[in-house]
Amino acid sequence: MKDDSTICAIATAPGMGAIAVLRLSGKDALLIADAVYKPIKGSKKLADQPSHTIHFGRIENQGHTIDEGLFLIFKQPHSYTGEDVVEINCHGSVYIQQQILQALIQNGARLAEPGEFTLRAFMNQRMDLSQAEAVADLISSESGAAHKMAMNQMRGGFSAEIGKLRDQLLNLCSLLELELDFSEEEVEFADRTQLKNLLNDIHGVMQHLTDSFALGNVIKTGVPVAIVGQPNVGKSTLLNTLLQEEKAIVSEIAGTTRDTIEDVINIQGIRFRFIDTAGIRQTTDKIESLGIERTFSKINEASVILLLTDATKSKDEIQSQIKELNLSNGQKLIVIINKIDLHNETEVIQKLGGKEAFTPYPVQFLSAKHHVNTDQLHRLLLDTVQSDALSTSDVVVSNARHYEALNNALEASNRALAGMDTTLPSDLIAQDIREILYNLGQITGEITTDEVLGNIFKNFCIGK
Repeated sequence: MKDDSTICAIATAPGMGAIAVLRLSGKDALLIADAVYKPIKGSKKLADQPSHTIHFGRIENQGHTIDEGLFLIFKQPHSYTGEDVVEINCHGSVYIQQQILQALIQNGARLAEPGEFTLRAFMNQRMDLSQAEAVADLISSESGAAHKMAMNQMRGGFSAEIGKLRDQLLNLCSLLELELDFSEEEVEFADRTQLKNLLNDIHGVMQHLTDSFALGNVIKTGVPVAIVGQPNVGKSTLLNTLLQEEKAIVSEIAGTTRDTIEDVINIQGIRFRFIDTAGIRQTTDKIESLGIERTFSKINEASVILLLTDATKSKDEIQSQIKELNLSNGQKLIVIINKIDLHNETEVIQKLGGKEAFTPYPVQFLSAKHHVNTDQLHRLLLDTVQSDALSTSDVVVSNARHYEALNNALEASNRALAGMDTTLPSDLIAQDIREILYNLGQITGEITTDEVLGNIFKNFCIGK
């Protein structure tokens, strides 16, 4: 995929703004930039200027002035792509942007493919593949937690962890293969117990990284939260209260919500995707029945379920509703006793048998209508996400491709460990360790294919 052509693109978002940025990268970037650059003072060409400098001048094409702007020079290898790069800052008119782009193409550049600037940064070893993917995650981040996670990966936190594992595995593999070279002399270069302990340690780190995907994925895409319960318990009111807007229709008529309503809020840097669902009850209404079917579908998809009931329900009734949800392994449930403003909270707690009545599920008493105790619900929601992992130096995996590669590496690791227990020949154990190395190498791009690179970078913005 190595390409020495000079590419260009508009790097700022489509549309009109105060300023726009166009990028050039490649061996002729300075030559092409000089073709459209006319300095206001002096006559020195951009190619003769030092790297990391800014120059003001007119932007011209075939004697016609398009605009005035700034030309930023970054000479290889000290640039984002590792090639000569020129960035042109101009006024944000869509017409001006297109005129400059046409001028660059007429003078020898070609339009960049999606993600091609970052692809060149990877090909020129300015970053590894996991760091390149983090660039896209950083651009698309919509919360503080997602931003922090992408920044950590882009700065090489994940790459460093994978690098340590590969170094240890290469050492382990080398020792085993040395034994094969001296098999006739029955020389043992490392104690098998020590090798197994080392492989166990490596296996533990990979397992920890794999387990972190559950957190990383919800931080990246948002935590899906289903609001469920019987009709008229206040589900739509709760959604409106959480979103702080009238998103769902609220009515005293049972069965008002017949389809799912979704929206996202940000609570202390974590995105939660709330889903208001149709009330669960027996009904002969075909449309409402379809809504209830969708409710159970959303329950299966959700990571967190808010079971909403009101203070008139008994403990047995609420436990029956919990059982009806048929929770799958790993799903978090919060029981919410709504409409507490209409009752004495202390008496309701006593009637239900205390705040621990539904252990292990937490219980929250609130009034969605009057915004009572909604802050406490926010804290319970945050508790369902182990967000404290982001406040430490722990690496969090958020990319499905990385997760798949780690799972494959774990399978090979399990085979190698089992082989050590059964005195499997060293060459077969070494083969499993090479497979671990292969899968870890796919994460950072030390082992990759054009097809993998094409799939990754096609989803990038043009100009990045």
